[in-house]
Amino acid sequence: MGKQTFGVIVTTRSFFPSHLVKTAREKITALLDKLGYGCVMAGETDTNLGAVLSLGEAKTAAELFKKHGGDIAGLIVVLPNFGEELGVAEAIGRAGLDVPVLVQACGDDFDRLDMANRRDAFCGKISLCNNLRQRGIKFSLTASHTCDLDGAEFESDVKRFAAVCNVVRGIKNSRIAMLGARPMAFNTVRFSEKILQKYGISVQTADLSEVIAAAGNCRDTAAIQAKEKEIRAYGRIHSDIPPEKITLQAKLCIAMEKFVDDLDCQASAVQCWDSLQHNYGCAACLGMGMMGEKGKPSACESDVTGAVSMLIAQLAAGSAPALMDWNNNIRGDENRCIALHCSNFPKSFFGGADMEIGCLDVLGSVLGKERTFGACKAQAAAGPMTFVRVTTDDTRGVMKMYVGEGEFEAEKIPTKGGTALCRVPDLQGLLRYICENGFEHHVCFVRGHAADILEEAMGRYIGAEVYRHR
Repeated sequence: MGKQTFGVIVTTRSFFPSHLVKTAREKITALLDKLGYGCVMAGETDTNLGAVLSLGEAKTAAELFKKHGGDIAGLIVVLPNFGEELGVAEAIGRAGLDVPVLVQACGDDFDRLDMANRRDAFCGKISLCNNLRQRGIKFSLTASHTCDLDGAEFESDVKRFAAVCNVVRGIKNSRIAMLGARPMAFNTVRFSEKILQKYGISVQTADLSEVIAAAGNCRDTAAIQAKEKEIRAYGRIHSDIPPEKITLQAKLCIAMEKFVDDLDCQASAVQCWDSLQHNYGCAACLGMGMMGEKGKPSACESDVTGAVSMLIAQLAAGSAPALMDWNNNIRGDENRCIALHCSNFPKSFFGGADMEIGCLDVLGSVLGKERTFGACKAQAAAGPMTFVRVTTDDTRGVMKMYVGEGEFEAEKIPTKGGTALCRVPDLQGLLRYICENGFEHHVCFVRGHAADILEEAMGRYIGAEVYRHR
């Protein structure tokens, strides 16, 4: 994938000085170049000063954006002065890209309000947003109503907008692999493929028996040895794990990765228990975590909407997410809890903690350790985190989600598996919301704070119903 690219519209009104347009073009170009983003903008010979004012200039900009439509992730509108709202609205509407739009307005200098320097973008932004709203064009705003193009605040605005565009572009026309049917006991992860399709997400299914057969029939010695080496380097393996179990695990990893790749999917959900342990002889967690580490997150227990949650979290935060259970209270602290899973966490999610690759603890006690090798175990290191959960509300025909932020804490958890000690503001209110609104027991976590990005991308542009927990 090439670098992220934005279409840029610099607008003006004829009676404002031309130097405002010139400096705005220079500053937005310099900023996007500094941040490593591409820029598609009308040149100074394409329109008057390279700005968009008239219908003819709007058409010119629109045609330019159409030409580069496959590359443009979002549009940035710059108002160096009051601007021409109709020209901007026409350019966006005629381009027909259906991408996020960021509206920026330059602030006035109180000591330079003479006619040679006054901007009035403070007012022009309101007029532009009114016209965009009339036309049903969705748009985002900067943190402050006006800001400097070469300031740190607008740089943060652009980075945040880039992440919003990343989520929107990544989830539209995304494909989720479902490797195996939902385990019988997990009614909680039932979902509607049709509702997901309405939002641009398609589900590609494969029977688990096909995956098991592909793993069992894998004869590529070089690929198997390379995967074994990758596994041994991925985490700490106890000496009592026989080499043949690592080979068995390597073949399963190869098979799962091939199915996900062949189906052209960006994420997956796997029937990780307990048919796989009975019929193949190891756990899927390790292979799922390794796929997540490579940018293709994988959810447990055929939880497809959990995989969607993981995909958008990764797109927003730029790091590997994990799917966990909201699992245990902590003493009498109503704002802390334990989240855990068996687990299939990507190595980087643990934040540098020493990771053991061992046997499933719960299923291992029932099915036997010899059938359950492949769990990634550690406690997530302390640091900021975001939690998010997407689901389909089948009775209402909508996709909905909740999202919020908290912290992972360092206090040692006295239990096994992949664990995290979570602090969440008003946790009791969140749990009440989850229960009253029929959400699953699974939740996706990702390191860092990205709730604003997810709320904006999924609520404003994708059209999901979003509850933002604070």
